[in-house]
Amino acid sequence: MSDIIWQPYGDYIEKSNITRFMRKHGIKDYEELLKRCSGDIAWFWDAALKDLGVEWYRPYDKVLEGSMPWAKWFVGGKLNLIHNVLDRHLPSLQNKPAFIWESDYGRSRHVSYGELSRDVNRLASALKKLGIGKGARIGLYMPMIPEMVMAFLATLKIGAVIVPVFSGFGAQALATRLQDAEAKVLFTADGSLRRGKPVDIKKAADEAVALVGAGSPRPNAPTALLQKIIVAKRTGVDIPWNSATDVWWDDFLKTGDESCNTEKTEAEDTALIIYTSGTTGKPKGTVHTHAGCQAQMAKELGYYFDVKKESVFFWVTDIGWMMGPWEILGVMTFGGTFVIFEGAPDWPQPDRLWEVVENHQVTHLGISPTAIRLLIKFGESWPKKHNLSSLRILGSTGETWDPESYAWFFENIGGKRCPIINISGGTEIVGCHLAPLPITALKPCTLRGPGLGMDVDVFDEEGRSVRGEVGYLVCKKPAPSMTKGFLNDPQRYLD
Repeated sequence: MSDIIWQPYGDYIEKSNITRFMRKHGIKDYEELLKRCSGDIAWFWDAALKDLGVEWYRPYDKVLEGSMPWAKWFVGGKLNLIHNVLDRHLPSLQNKPAFIWESDYGRSRHVSYGELSRDVNRLASALKKLGIGKGARIGLYMPMIPEMVMAFLATLKIGAVIVPVFSGFGAQALATRLQDAEAKVLFTADGSLRRGKPVDIKKAADEAVALVGAGSPRPNAPTALLQKIIVAKRTGVDIPWNSATDVWWDDFLKTGDESCNTEKTEAEDTALIIYTSGTTGKPKGTVHTHAGCQAQMAKELGYYFDVKKESVFFWVTDIGWMMGPWEILGVMTFGGTFVIFEGAPDWPQPDRLWEVVENHQVTHLGISPTAIRLLIKFGESWPKKHNLSSLRILGSTGETWDPESYAWFFENIGGKRCPIINISGGTEIVGCHLAPLPITALKPCTLRGPGLGMDVDVFDEEGRSVRGEVGYLVCKKPAPSMTKGFLNDPQRYLD
């Protein structure tokens, strides 16, 4: 046991969300927890959603029906992500920050739950007046600015499907995704800022629209594509303008009403289409439901990261990667506050992130090992300039750690106090197959074990369960957030 780097103590054990769950169900230890959760997944997901306070318009009749690859979850149930992450919080959290925007040049803006709800309602209403409704696909190609959050949530509110795209992608990558998804509307901006310099993302958006063919359906598409391009002002630079399709954000917002009902979606209705990176071929559109996203993200933020109403959660990411939607929806489920970060981790100074942590009293910080390796080279003096005592939990994902970088993060940022919740999953499940809990001892660089409700194993080439050797990670049972195939290519998913 000498290589254990962190042992749970105090409130990590006594007041954690997962301890509450275990006590409620008479579960004595971590090993029994894993056994119960993977042995009876229907029991676990039902018990977890009740414990985490997820609300339904209509309760489900059955937790799970069928098996992989086309299992159905929460059969007969109706809910909407927006009810659980925004609407229900308004009576008590009207003035509490839903998120904090940290701009490229260091200006910050706090957006309350009440303010966010007002703008989401107006935007949702404006979309409905445009003829956009349940099931329509909406592209989101925006920098990490407040309007991005509003567009993301407004789309879900009316039962439409959000298609987030990394704002660093060029025109061809954007066009491929918009055309495959048959998007009717695109949210973008006049530009973004990176290291103090404007980046013209509207140009890439226009080029993508030309490649797709605005108003011209692709072969076999049921309706015309890209009816409107809604443009938020970020840089204020002059941009080309097509009055037939383009509309400024503020002008579009004015067309909406102050109130807009949240669509009562079926549990299996699509909420998100998130594309894989395309590094091994054509990008795959993964399809995720309202109930699947709600279940997985609430479980992970609630149990792995122990998010509560008082949490301030900051993961360095982009809305185009699954961690962006994961952070927003997961944190807001519990009435917490999240941080969106427009800038670069080392600009204008190498202490940029540590400054954000101190200024906003961040409790949870998530980052990639690559970013830590970048910041290590500037030395320990930069984090030492800042009071990082607000941090409770550190997080990481995306790649493997090396021991030196892991130790630096643990010691210099977490002060040897905070667990590093190192998670591994993917876009295909908008979540994790493997993850530790804040009640488990941690060894450097490890993932600890299976995620809750994820019956996973390691198989060799012959399909045998193995230990102590390299093999294939296999998910033996379905999970609510597993993609419903690949968009327009179900056979590729089965293959």
